Amino acid sequence: MSEPDSSETLSEFGVTFKSVSFRYGDDSHLALNDVSFSLKPGTLNAIVGPSGSGKSTLAMLVARFWDIDQGEISIGNKPITSLSTAYLMENTAYVFQESIILSQTVHDNIAMGSGASEEAVINAAKAAQAHDYIMALPDGYQTMLGEGTFLSGGEKQRLAIARAMLKDAPILILDEATAYADANNQALIQSALSSLIKDKTVIVIAHRLSTIVNADSILVMNEGALVGHGTHESLIETCSVYQNMWQSHQASREWNLSTREKESVDA
Repeated sequence: MSEPDSSETLSEFGVTFKSVSFRYGDDSHLALNDVSFSLKPGTLNAIVGPSGSGKSTLAMLVARFWDIDQGEISIGNKPITSLSTAYLMENTAYVFQESIILSQTVHDNIAMGSGASEEAVINAAKAAQAHDYIMALPDGYQTMLGEGTFLSGGEKQRLAIARAMLKDAPILILDEATAYADANNQALIQSALSSLIKDKTVIVIAHRLSTIVNADSILVMNEGALVGHGTHESLIETCSVYQNMWQSHQASREWNLSTREKESVDA
C-alpha cells in the first residue's frame, strides 16, 4: 500500500455527516436530504430503513464513491475532500452480501494484491472461519476459483471477511454479511465478525433488526432523510418508523416460528 502524506494521516476515525444532501447524476430526487449525525471511533452503528430509503447510499459516501451536493462528510475531524482516494480506500473495508470472487487462487482472492505473506493470509482465513474449507479444496490456498471449483454463498462471505481481516482498516462497512447464509454458516460468520469489528468504527447496513438490537447506535432512514438516531430502546420509544419496522419484524418471526411448529406437527 502507498504511504499517505503526513498532512492527511488521521489519528482517529470517527465519521461525521453535516447537512449532507446527495442526488445521483441528473436525478431530481434527492437520495439523501440534509442528513447529519456523528459516529464515535470504535463503535458499532447500524443503518436501517425501508427499501430505497438511502441506507446503502449513506454508507458508500463515507469512502467518497461520489461527491455530495451539499454539506460535509468528515473522518477524524478532517473533510474527506481533503483526503486522497487512495488513503480513504486504505482505511475503509467493505463486506457485502454478494461477495465478489475473482478468477484467481484462494490466496490471491484474500491478499488482493497487498503483497501479504502466506502466513498472514492463512491467519486471516483462520480468523474468518474459512481455513478448514479452504484446506479441503483440491489445492488448498492455491486452488483456482471459477475453473471448476465454486464456493457456496457462506464460503464466499467468509472469504470476503478474510480479506477485511487482512486489510484491518479502521473503518468497516458491512452490508449484513449473514443475510444469505444457512444456519451453520451464519453462526460461523457471526463468530468471524465479532473478531473483525473490534476497535473499529463499524457501519452495518441492516436488513434484519434482530441482528443489530445491541448496536451502540442505530440510524433510521426514510425517503432519504434521517428520521431517528439512538439505541434500540430509545428508538422503540421515540421513532414511529422504527416502531413499525420492529413490529413487522416481530410479526414475521412469530409467523415463521408458527409455520415451523405446524410443519413439525404435520410431519
